[in-house]
Amino acid sequence: MTTMNFDTPVDRMGTYCTQWDYVQDRFGKAGLLPFTISDMDFAAPDAVIDALKARLEHPVLGYSRWNHDDFKGAIERWYQRRFDTQIDKDTLVYGPSVIYIIAKLIEKWSHAGDGIVFQTPAYDAFDKLVEGAGRRCIRNPLLKTASGWDINWSLLEQQLAQPDTTVFLLCSPHNPTGRVWSREELERIAALCDEHDVALISDEIHMDVAFKAHTPWLGFGMKQRWALVTSASKSFNIPALNGAYAMISSEQSRNDYLFKLKEVDGLSSPSIMGVIGMMAAYNHGETWLTALNAYVKESHELVRDTLNSAFANVQYQVPDATYLAWIDLSALNLDMQKLQSDLIEHFNVAIMDGGVYGEVGKGYVRLNLGCPRSKVQAGLDALVGAIGLQGIVC
Repeated sequence: MTTMNFDTPVDRMGTYCTQWDYVQDRFGKAGLLPFTISDMDFAAPDAVIDALKARLEHPVLGYSRWNHDDFKGAIERWYQRRFDTQIDKDTLVYGPSVIYIIAKLIEKWSHAGDGIVFQTPAYDAFDKLVEGAGRRCIRNPLLKTASGWDINWSLLEQQLAQPDTTVFLLCSPHNPTGRVWSREELERIAALCDEHDVALISDEIHMDVAFKAHTPWLGFGMKQRWALVTSASKSFNIPALNGAYAMISSEQSRNDYLFKLKEVDGLSSPSIMGVIGMMAAYNHGETWLTALNAYVKESHELVRDTLNSAFANVQYQVPDATYLAWIDLSALNLDMQKLQSDLIEHFNVAIMDGGVYGEVGKGYVRLNLGCPRSKVQAGLDALVGAIGLQGIVC
């Protein structure tokens, strides 16, 4: 089977898979058709699988390294090809995950009780890592408009201006709305952070699944400390291999981070499969990724056509990025708790409730489209059916 055949289902049951084997943990019932955690049901690219198999032909799986030209050069070439951007390889560092790197930077760049700004609705791990570090969540709600999602600039400036605000945690592209920020917006953010002496961390793990040009955060002349943190894991569906990287602007910050990684946390030897998988993906996976983007965009269009036809008040729009459909059902005035119960009990389907992503997410659901079209259709049929149980007619 070629991994470019995205229509072909891959059975993930019995693989210790969080989304399929452990859906009961979050939804209380086993055997549900899941559209939940943000990994995909697609096989990884052939180039990645072949590289992993080749490494396993060598029987010794000892300690390894990431700090070499093969790893850093693969990243450098990826940014040149994919984003027409030249990076500074000397700013690169490794980490076991994006969240780990972000958490360590927040620890270094802020103090207990400081405010960390991020935009909502937000990936729920942001709340946990900020509060777990003893910092305060300062939520900057995005503004829903007729054309998508915009930044509340006046509120953002007020929040950045607070004396104990020390870090802006940007999600670019934004999860779950799928918004791609323009260069002008990013430059304006950089200027505001500099003006108010706020460091910036940009989580760009969704940067490769985008339907319009994504601009990587590379400082935009920012004098304050900044970091771009990302991974190949979402783009090429290899999160179980572990591994992420960051570009950190400050040499002192890089040294502090690497000391924490190696000397304190004992994590400087990476998963060799993660390193090899990422290099293979960036060096040989671009054709696969381009095909994936086209397929996922068509799935978003199916969501749009199905829901907008069924319910005139929904008006779903294809986002700028991600394989996640952020669906606004608020105009239908649904009982969202009943909707979840009906999806589970009557349709055996698990779809994330938008309230998981904060107050702004209430009235929404997040549907994972990283799967064959037949599964997307089954999820849409279940969603339309569950809405219908509340007397909303098509």
